[in-house]
Amino acid sequence: MDMHDNIIELIDENDEVTRFEHLLTLDYDGTEYIVITPLDPIEGVEEGSVIILRVEQDDMGNDIFVPIEDEEELQEVYEAFLQIIDEAEAAEEEDDDDEDDDDEN
Repeated sequence: MDMHDNIIELIDENDEVTRFEHLLTLDYDGTEYIVITPLDPIEGVEEGSVIILRVEQDDMGNDIFVPIEDEEELQEVYEAFLQIIDEAEAAEEEDDDDEDDDDEN
C-alpha cells in the first residue's frame, strides 16, 4: 500500500493496482475499519460508492484490509460512517453560522 495524502494504492489478488481516496478510518465496536472510494473504475462498483474494509494484521504485524462478508456488520459500520459524516457536516454548518455572526458584528 502506498499513501500520498489521502490517495492509497491497493493490490488485489491478481496483482492489479487500484487507486482509492481514503475518506476516513473509524473504530467501531473495538475493530478498526477504513472507508475508501475508488479513483479508478472497478467492475461492479458504481462511481461515487464507498468501500468499507476491516483492518487486520498479517503474520508480520502489517496492516491488511479485508472485505466484510457479514452483511449485518457491514450495515452497522456503514451507519456509523454516515453518523460521523452527518456530525462533521453539522459542525461545519455551525462553524459557518458562527463566522456569519462574527461578520455581522
